[in-house]
Amino acid sequence: MSAANWERTLAFTLGEEGGFVNDSRDPGGATNLGVTLRTWEDWTGRPASVDDIRALTEADVAPLYHARYWNAVKGDDLPSGVDLICFDTAVNCGPRRAVRWLQDAAGVMADGIFGPATLRAVRDTDRDELIDHVSQDRRLHYQASPNFPTFGRGWIARLSRVTTLAHQWAS
Repeated sequence: MSAANWERTLAFTLGEEGGFVNDSRDPGGATNLGVTLRTWEDWTGRPASVDDIRALTEADVAPLYHARYWNAVKGDDLPSGVDLICFDTAVNCGPRRAVRWLQDAAGVMADGIFGPATLRAVRDTDRDELIDHVSQDRRLHYQASPNFPTFGRGWIARLSRVTTLAHQWAS
């Protein structure tokens, strides 16, 4: 499976998330490397400032991403390529949603809880089919968002890049 993909998967997603932004149109508010103020406060268990978010480094956020997103989608157990699309989807759309879409693609009950039945079904399903299904669900999710007119073009471009790379890794 893909435990070895963790670092390159994280590198891809951090590259897509980019550096510090504080766009008033974004409900997430101050964000750096994809980590919002609220997420950072929850992770550290203490209040944070916009300056704290601005100062975050990849080394600071990697443990959060591993614990909250990679582990949530069982990245170490997923086939190469599927790990990338699921992790990036978890970061961008939420871990439970990413797992539900993967479960739906694999033909098991989509409850958002990644258990042994999900893993068996994922291993028995074509990687490219899984990648395409999760990608399509993510596209539909974006298109239904009230923020699509503002951010949709960027979201779809990112989705295209991650889907293409996931297919490359899967082959």
